[in-house]
Amino acid sequence: MSSATPTPTPDPKPRRFPVASVLRLGRPSDIWFKPALSVVAAVAPPNLILVALGRLDLAAYTMAGSLCALYAHNRPYAARAKALTGVVLGMLGGLAVALVSASLTSNAVILVTVGAVLAAVQKVLCDVTRIGPPGNVILTFVSSASLFVPQTLGQVPGHLALAAVAGVWAWLVGMAPVLVRPHGPERRATADALSATAAYVETGGTGDGHTRARAAAYAAVQAAWQCLLLTGTRSAATRRALERLVVRAEIALAAPADADPALLRAWARALRGTGRRVPGADAPLTGADELLGVAAERAVPPRPLWHRLGPLTPIAVRTALGCALAGYASLAVGVGRPYWALVTAASLYQANLSLTWSRTVQRVVGNLVGVLIFAAVAPVAHLGPLALVLCCLVFNFGAEALIGRNYWLGSVCVTPMALLITEFPGYQDTGSLVTDRVVDTLIGALVGFVAALAVTNRRAGGRVERALATVDREREHTIRLLAVPHTALAALEAARRGLAAALVDLRATADAAAGEWWLSSLPQERVVLAEQAGHRTLAATVRRQRALTGPGAETEPDTHPGSGTDPDTKDGRP
Repeated sequence: MSSATPTPTPDPKPRRFPVASVLRLGRPSDIWFKPALSVVAAVAPPNLILVALGRLDLAAYTMAGSLCALYAHNRPYAARAKALTGVVLGMLGGLAVALVSASLTSNAVILVTVGAVLAAVQKVLCDVTRIGPPGNVILTFVSSASLFVPQTLGQVPGHLALAAVAGVWAWLVGMAPVLVRPHGPERRATADALSATAAYVETGGTGDGHTRARAAAYAAVQAAWQCLLLTGTRSAATRRALERLVVRAEIALAAPADADPALLRAWARALRGTGRRVPGADAPLTGADELLGVAAERAVPPRPLWHRLGPLTPIAVRTALGCALAGYASLAVGVGRPYWALVTAASLYQANLSLTWSRTVQRVVGNLVGVLIFAAVAPVAHLGPLALVLCCLVFNFGAEALIGRNYWLGSVCVTPMALLITEFPGYQDTGSLVTDRVVDTLIGALVGFVAALAVTNRRAGGRVERALATVDREREHTIRLLAVPHTALAALEAARRGLAAALVDLRATADAAAGEWWLSSLPQERVVLAEQAGHRTLAATVRRQRALTGPGAETEPDTHPGSGTDPDTKDGRP
């Protein structure tokens, strides 16, 4: 992205398994209220209608569709529309399998096995599509719980129809903000990159927070590029202006001594405001060559889905094995709701074992506190169907408002909400619900983590190294072609697409292989450096192609170069 070059630092030592630090609260998200309000807006109307009709027992099915409103809040609206459609269809697919299975058999072992396989499929699909939070957990919760609801084949179409109608409503709720702020997600992502970079610059290269601030800035910049690469063609002008600001963030990140954090923060504040103008878009920019490279990468389609599944095999096996064993263990101790243990195990699995451990601690702590809150609230919820629905809405809002600060804090609200949902068909004994939930939480967490220890992903680091080597090889090949004055246009196009595809693969591999606990942290700065150099080489290739095709047939994509150029990048080298 920028032509400035940061200085890589050695990778830290392998991670350990902390306890207290994983419970530390972070700052709330800038848009914490948006998913919180969205889920309330998606859940309330269907549930209140069912209360009015006296059929709150059907609310479990409408909740399945309504909870789709939790997804894709960080995506530009063109991409959000597609993502939410996929989530709704995925939710309906999992629900259909669960309901049909429940109607065909009441054998708990078979149902747990079906639930474990569904959980693995949902985990892999959510990871490979990078759908983002809350990931597979909501899908698995809905399908696993539905496996143990008495059902007949004749009832399945009606129940799926209820979920589909609620899912369409959730889609509309998720897309509604486009009418007010059509470029909100990409503006927020760019503002986050500028703010994180300013925070890094202000550390002055010293202090305990220096390393953390640098890592956060790199992550925010990467997230901004990801968001901008998802924008639609109708947002081209705004996207070009935002891309220039992300390049400015990268230049500041690479050369903090020359950066002005106050200016970066001012731009970030302006982006988060209500105005439509993008600040700083017209100022001279050195290092804008890379914008051509970003546009060239945009033109390359992603790898086919099946090519991206290989690295996720260990995660799929972990999920299936851990969920199945957790469910079987719950059945063995006589708990009547084994799907809670299954869902607990499914919620643990992250990109690496260190993160899985953190999620295990957070899940256990959050659930144990949550059951105590449920025990206190249950008498109020039992006052009537309306009170039950209102309590559920409060916990829906609280879960999304708090989960951004730490997963365990959100779980404090998720747990009573899930317990209240089980009471939609009829009130149950509070003591029995609390006991079952505690036992299933402990079983699911213990068995699930043991399964994660048993199924390792030792090839994760090697995949990133191979992806880096591929980018270097493709870039050197492209540079050699650029050095030849009369290289054929077809050869340049093939080299450009090869390099762009390698850059896409590198980012996908780095995201998927965050590293296992015995590995050092991924070489994030090497990844960023490789992307920067690769984008500059792509920019040089695009300029050569334009020169070969003549002024009347420019091949430049819709992103244009800035007013400045870097004399050190004329041959595509950094």
